[in-house]
Amino acid sequence: MRLGEQSMPEIGFRQMSAPTRAIVFDVFENPDTSISDIAARVRFPQSQVSVCVARLREAGAVETVTDPRDRRRTLVRLTAATLERADARPPAEIDTAVATAIDSTDPDDVERVKDALRALADLLRPRNQDCDSGTGDA
Repeated sequence: MRLGEQSMPEIGFRQMSAPTRAIVFDVFENPDTSISDIAARVRFPQSQVSVCVARLREAGAVETVTDPRDRRRTLVRLTAATLERADARPPAEIDTAVATAIDSTDPDDVERVKDALRALADLLRPRNQDCDSGTGDA
């Protein structure tokens, strides 16, 4: 996570708390997702996710709607303005942060670490992407 944070372009994400950033990135990857699904994927308490989503909604970064299939659930998505800012941002380059972390500028070493990080991320990704617990969301 620290390598990613060090590589993030300066567009406002660094001012967010780590949990809020995790939630924004999760909603980016999973639009129209429920609070409980977000909580399951980011592994934060549902109450913490609800508070972060409320703050993001007040800031205009996300919008929430009632799930038309289950009116007890709240669905979260990024606003059009947030998506436009995301599209306009420069890509994050992690190579420098990785090279600094491993104290090596050898491109092969950097690629090995990046491959290992990708493999680790794949292994840690929840296997069940439909994490609906069947309970209502706040």
